[in-house]
Amino acid sequence: MAIPALDHSTTRYSLAHAYWMARAAGLATLDPAAVEAQATAWGFDEVRHFESSHRMPFPVEDTQAYVMAGDRMIVAGFRGTEVLKIYDWLTDVTTPPVPGPGNKGFVHYGFHQALQSVYPRIRDTIEELRTNGQSVWFTGHSLGGALAMLAGTRWYLEEPRLLPDGVYTFGQPRTCERLLAGVHNKAFTNRCYRFVNNNDIVPHLPPEPAYTHVDTLRYFDADGRLRDTMPLRARLLDRAKGVSADLFAPETDAVKDHHLPNYLAAFEKNLAASG
Repeated sequence: MAIPALDHSTTRYSLAHAYWMARAAGLATLDPAAVEAQATAWGFDEVRHFESSHRMPFPVEDTQAYVMAGDRMIVAGFRGTEVLKIYDWLTDVTTPPVPGPGNKGFVHYGFHQALQSVYPRIRDTIEELRTNGQSVWFTGHSLGGALAMLAGTRWYLEEPRLLPDGVYTFGQPRTCERLLAGVHNKAFTNRCYRFVNNNDIVPHLPPEPAYTHVDTLRYFDADGRLRDTMPLRARLLDRAKGVSADLFAPETDAVKDHHLPNYLAAFEKNLAASG
C-alpha cells in the first residue's frame, strides 16, 4: 500500500493528512534524538523539545511536547499516556474545573496544569519559527489530545489570537464544559477533528455532564471504517460488535482500541480502500 507523502502545503482536512497528524502525535512519545531523526526525514529542519517535571494531579511524571518547523508547515505534538495511568483520575468527579483559555468557560484542572507547564514556551517557539507564514497544526493522542485542543484554543483566544490551520486529536478525553466547547466549535469549524476508535474508553471520560467534547467527530467503526456521522443507535450496536469480536483478548476492547497503533492501522485500512 502506497501512502501519500506528508503534504507540507495543505491547509485543509484530508484522510491522508489526518493519518500524518496521527503519526505526528506518536512522535511525542519518542526520545528527542528519535523525534529529530523522524522530523528531518519528513522534511522539517527545526525541532524543539519541551519537558516540564512538576506535580500532576494524576500519575504522569511530566508533560512532554515538541515543535517541528519547515518552510511551509509547523506542527506541535503533545505526548499521550496509557489508559491505566489516568483512568482513576479521569473518573474522579471531585476535581474542580478552572477557567478556560481567555477566561471562556471552564476546563479540567489537570489538563490546564499540564498544558500551562509548557504552553508559553511552545507559543513563543512557534512565533519565532513562523517566519514564512507557515501553516500551524496541533496534534496529540490521549492526554496529548486534550492538550493539543487546549493549546489550539489558547492560540486563538489569547495571544497571538490566531486560528491554527488544524487541531487533530486521537482518543481525546472530554476536556471542557459546554460554554468553552461552544466558543471553540464556532471558531474551529472545519479546523478541529476528533478521532475515536470504536470502543476506546478514554473519550468517554471524564463523565458528563460536567465535561463535554468539542466538534468534529470522526469515528472508526468495529470494522475499521471511518465514519463522518453515525446515529446513536447504530453506534451502540457497533460498539457491541466491537466487544464481541474480542471476548478472549488479553486486554479489554475498550483499552485495546485506545492504543495509537490501532488508530494508525485503521487509517491505513481506509487509505488503502480509498485507492
